[in-house]
Amino acid sequence: MGFLLDWLHFCCSSRRKIYYLHRRYKFMSRMEKQLSRFRGLLPKKPMRLDKEKIPDLEENDCYTAPFSQQRIHHFIINNKDTFFNNATRTRIVHHILQRVKYEEGKNKIGLNRLLTNCTYEAAFPLHEGSYRSKNSIKTHGAENHRHLLFECWASWGVWYKYQPLDLVRRYFGEKIGLYFAWLGWYTGMLFPAAIVGLFVFLYGMFTLDSCQVSREICQATNITMCPLCDKYCPYMRLSDSCIYAKVTHLFDNSATVFFAVFMAVWATVFLEFWKRRRAVIAYDWDLIDWEEEEEEIRPQFEAKYSKKERVNPISGKPEPYQAFADKCSRLVVSASGIFFMICVVIAAVFGIVIYRVVTVSTFAAFKWALIRNNSQVATTGTAVCINFCIIMLLNVLYERVALFLTNLEQPRTESEWENSFTLKMFLFQFVNLNSSTFYIAFFLGRFTGRPGAYLRLINKWRLEECHPSGCLIDLCLQMGIIMVLKQTWNNFMELGYPLIQNWWTRRKLRQEHGIHGKTALPQWEKDYNLQPINPYGLFEEYLEMILQFGFTTIFVAAFPLAPLLALLNNIIEIRLDAYKFITQWRRPLASRAKDIGIWYGILEGIGILSVITNAFVIAVTSDFIPRLVYAYKYGPCAGQGRAGEKCMVGYVNASLSVFLVTDFENHSNSSRNGREFAEQYVKYCRYRDYRDPPSAPEPYAYTLQFWHVLAARLAFIIVFEHLVFFIKHLISYLIPDLPKDLRDRMRREKYLIQEMMYEAELERVQKEKKERKKNGKCQHNEWP
Repeated sequence: MGFLLDWLHFCCSSRRKIYYLHRRYKFMSRMEKQLSRFRGLLPKKPMRLDKEKIPDLEENDCYTAPFSQQRIHHFIINNKDTFFNNATRTRIVHHILQRVKYEEGKNKIGLNRLLTNCTYEAAFPLHEGSYRSKNSIKTHGAENHRHLLFECWASWGVWYKYQPLDLVRRYFGEKIGLYFAWLGWYTGMLFPAAIVGLFVFLYGMFTLDSCQVSREICQATNITMCPLCDKYCPYMRLSDSCIYAKVTHLFDNSATVFFAVFMAVWATVFLEFWKRRRAVIAYDWDLIDWEEEEEEIRPQFEAKYSKKERVNPISGKPEPYQAFADKCSRLVVSASGIFFMICVVIAAVFGIVIYRVVTVSTFAAFKWALIRNNSQVATTGTAVCINFCIIMLLNVLYERVALFLTNLEQPRTESEWENSFTLKMFLFQFVNLNSSTFYIAFFLGRFTGRPGAYLRLINKWRLEECHPSGCLIDLCLQMGIIMVLKQTWNNFMELGYPLIQNWWTRRKLRQEHGIHGKTALPQWEKDYNLQPINPYGLFEEYLEMILQFGFTTIFVAAFPLAPLLALLNNIIEIRLDAYKFITQWRRPLASRAKDIGIWYGILEGIGILSVITNAFVIAVTSDFIPRLVYAYKYGPCAGQGRAGEKCMVGYVNASLSVFLVTDFENHSNSSRNGREFAEQYVKYCRYRDYRDPPSAPEPYAYTLQFWHVLAARLAFIIVFEHLVFFIKHLISYLIPDLPKDLRDRMRREKYLIQEMMYEAELERVQKEKKERKKNGKCQHNEWP
């Protein structure tokens, strides 16, 4: 098996284990002496796995190296049947089946072709036995790793335990093991983010009564606000939005900026420490020096360009060749398709905007007082639900479009195809999921004009305005509903759908074959009745988590509870994924990988985007900057260099402009018939903006405070981004990709392996010399 680079035991030696555990033992002994007095108070490590149930799969007292047939004499082979583990044996068998000829005299090769022409219905490695039984199907009484994984990993009763990653790797292969290692690391890193986000939310709750802004809004019974829509929306008192002002303070308070900076730094720390964690896993799983074999050309590419060949500069063999002009033209068509689909998403968002503009008047004229008095919240809630349905429908379309465009590009190898498809699907779904959120965060209420000069769609519908308490409440509602619905739907589709499908398959099997009770079926038939694994591998699992990571970081300044919701979902997600891999899916083919692939680059891109979006959310969407400008420039403490709740006295009145009702457009007059508003005549109304009053020399012109706020917002964006990016780069520089202890171990092991290989070769050469001398002496004596 010289073609397969698999890491197996090489020249058994215990020097590495003794050398490195000696220092750790001394360190732990000193720690135990210091903590011995508190031993009764120390926790008993409830999250640790029970080592009596999990076997020791790793031979820690042996060095390892890539297996090669030419160096077989360097390896210790005690048992040929167990020399290769189960996952490796399945890879070897699959490798052979992919290359074997099944019809003499014809160029018909490989299992994939037999699956394509429907000669075989399916091909998959078998599970080791029932996940409920301890015995393996291969050897009676042998240990069943599937059962161990079900008990120690997939069972819901062990949700608080660490994952048995070594056993997962042994059963499913390194690629799936790395996914669960990354998911576990991401979930663990969410704990500090969730705790800080919860503290920010609790800080808003504890300071709610002392917030001067919300207090002024609740007490503003004499301030009349202009109608939020044409015809049916009434004039309303500012105090009517008291509840929304208090809810807004829970998310938009003085701790928001700190949390935005914290999450930007957290994203960098998460990625940097994941690189260190991945390096440790790669070392433990013998992936440090593992390199993938040169990838073979995809059959589709070979069939398309078989007439045009060139010499491979590496192998020196002729291979199919795609001309540069053909490749460019296909990329242009693919990019045009991506652009068109993004336009479809924008059109869908535009449709949601029209829905919001039209229905706000409908809800304002509703018969039920509860909906009529909360018309804007009802509009936002229904728009979010409709947007979610559109997102789910478009996701089905995006998968087909991405598959078509990727095949149109004709990637040369499987990894190129996978990276291209992954990038398209992520781009489609990211834009689909976040486009409406971007609209609410940065465009809602920004281009509506002012009373008497509103901007309109098709010169008819007036654009939607923000609530008197601000636009942040709409953004919070959008994120909360989308995040909860998306995660609930995903969890149902990942577990509920396979459960229903498998139940239906078993029911049909019993009816067709008359199987009753606990009739034993062969393992291949049991596994065949399970759900096949996704044809794109771990793509759906990674995509779900990456989109969640985007929700957790990109608009986290507007929704501090996002990390907490993500943490709760991921605790369920780990066990849910484990359960479906063990019980509901056929066993996937084990494969090797050194990292999570293109997803790491996408995570870095999301981390950079999160810094920019959070800067704009704080500067544009929230009222943090206007309040800061008022406290230092226009409030009671102006010029004193300090800020506080006492310095915010009068802020609400200063942030509202005055409008003369008689200056309204004819079709903007509010119909107050049947409304609960007082019957007195309204002469003036207020609206959120910084404009001169109607009695000024230039009525409704921007005031000096508007320009101060605008300059402060731009300055904050620049300072915030540069500061956070500096901190991110500094952290990236200070945190090395490899832990020092791991680097020392790698160098030490490399040194010892070289010595051991030299000694082994020297011993072999000396042994051969002795044999030659012995044979030569024998031949010399027999010559006479």
